[in-house]
Amino acid sequence: MGPLEPNVPELILGLIVFFLLFAVLGKVVLPRIERTLAERHDKTDGGLVRAEAARAEAERIRDEFQAELSAARHEAAAIRQTAAEEGAALVAALRAEGLQQRERLVAEAQVQLAADKVLAEAELREDVIKVATELASRVVGEPLADLSSTRAIAEEYRNRATV
Repeated sequence: MGPLEPNVPELILGLIVFFLLFAVLGKVVLPRIERTLAERHDKTDGGLVRAEAARAEAERIRDEFQAELSAARHEAAAIRQTAAEEGAALVAALRAEGLQQRERLVAEAQVQLAADKVLAEAELREDVIKVATELASRVVGEPLADLSSTRAIAEEYRNRATV
């Protein structure tokens, strides 16, 4: 027996042990190795995929938020503009109403002043006539009873004085 002539029973026993060992490794150890490699691959490549998906979702949410924020800003600007316009219209309406009320009050006051002036003039005329009659009675020394003629004389004198 030499190195080129193998021992057949050892060769068969070696082949049987080799195939048994190959079968055990193929059924038990190799699936564990493949599962570990798959887990590592999932952690690295899957993590990258999940991170990319999370980043894409975050960008989508950010874009939605930006769109909503822009819409809210636009709506707030529109509300401010509307409020400013309504406020200006209200101020103008109140100002116009105030001016109308002022004009009405001024007109009423002018009418009242004119009426009071006429009444005051009439009362003053009567008082002047009475005082003038009393003075004339004292100067003459006798009472002047004819008030209508006295009144006519006073009216004539007043008309001449104002002309």
